[in-house]
Amino acid sequence: MVTIRFLGRFCGESSFYRSIHTVSGYVIVRLSATGLIWEVINPTPALLLRPQAGRSGQGRRSALRLGTAKVDGLCQAVETMRCFARQANVAGGAMLTVHHLGKSQSERIVWLCEELDIPYELKRYTRDPVTMLAPAEYKALHPIGAAPVIADGDLMLAESGAIVDYIIAKYGNGRLVKRPDDSDFAQFLYWFHFANGTLQAGMGRLMLLNRLKLAENNPMLLAIKARVDRAFDLVDARVGAAEYLAGSGFTTADIMMGFSLTTMRYFQAYDLVRCPNVVKYLGRIGARPAYRRAMEKGDPGMALLLS
Repeated sequence: MVTIRFLGRFCGESSFYRSIHTVSGYVIVRLSATGLIWEVINPTPALLLRPQAGRSGQGRRSALRLGTAKVDGLCQAVETMRCFARQANVAGGAMLTVHHLGKSQSERIVWLCEELDIPYELKRYTRDPVTMLAPAEYKALHPIGAAPVIADGDLMLAESGAIVDYIIAKYGNGRLVKRPDDSDFAQFLYWFHFANGTLQAGMGRLMLLNRLKLAENNPMLLAIKARVDRAFDLVDARVGAAEYLAGSGFTTADIMMGFSLTTMRYFQAYDLVRCPNVVKYLGRIGARPAYRRAMEKGDPGMALLLS
């Protein structure tokens, strides 16, 4: 039996933490970079996250209390921590607010937050059922008037690539990216930017041209179709040669690519029969628990286009 007690939120920089230390009978563990403080009793000495001593600008523990839970096993312990963290977002103020427009690129941001397991508040917006455009309140969030948008304190930030980079830089602690000295660093950069710069852009152009009802032999339409086919062929070849886009490890390049290969096909259909490796790849990323949680939270009930 494991007892988990949520103690509060640490109001300070995550750099005050150290991974594992023993002080006065307590084991101090960096459970995450989220600033949430846990006491886990097993019934060995409590695992208690505390700010490192002897540093300027020390943090403090909030007065927030969310209760105690008794669970069986580590898996249930982790899920209980997540549950407490969600409550903390409401009671103590989330670190991030993700403004999610249904069936949009903002699913990338929800997915990223779930992969990092950081606290965030999710605000959902529904598209107009006739025009499929964002509602006026969503367009008012940012001058660009498009998804995604996040709020972090006084900051309002748009553009999915910029948001992913921002969250990784501020809260990622080196996770889900490749370092410059990694042999797959160039692949990571290429596929991260390929997602929006080539594939998503091509599918968007094809969607607009198809709405113009052009003749099937229109030169521009044929050129864009060929470019989209070429983009899918490149992705298919890559994920046939590697488990993930940046090699053996899952990264934000996969998060960026996921939308264009799946939900974007609600707006511009594309038959994946010609891309068997992409279908297998979507099976891999679609099986990730964080992806499943993100899609259920952001677009509950939506059929996932994983094949």
